[in-house]
Amino acid sequence: MLIVLTTTPNESEAEVLAKKIIGDKLAACVQVLPPMKSFYFWEGAVQAETEHLLLIKTLPENYAALETFIQANHIYDLPEIVALAAENVSAKYLSWLKSYLG
Repeated sequence: MLIVLTTTPNESEAEVLAKKIIGDKLAACVQVLPPMKSFYFWEGAVQAETEHLLLIKTLPENYAALETFIQANHIYDLPEIVALAAENVSAKYLSWLKSYLG
């Protein structure tokens, strides 16, 4: 299982992206976390913005399509797309994930 991270500038954008990802069966679950403050280097300066983090649960074989989808549908020119491999996942949760994405 992979957990893919991306951020959006607001909750409504996060929800639209999450629903499209689930609807296209690129992930079985997307969690939208509450607002947070992001600090990052962009266009020659340190920036600070409020963002929402999406935790996208998917399978490794879906990553390439998910990455392409995020890049094509994201409001940012350069969206964060980071995939983390889940070392341990309960058998029942993984089975549910595979049954949706299978």
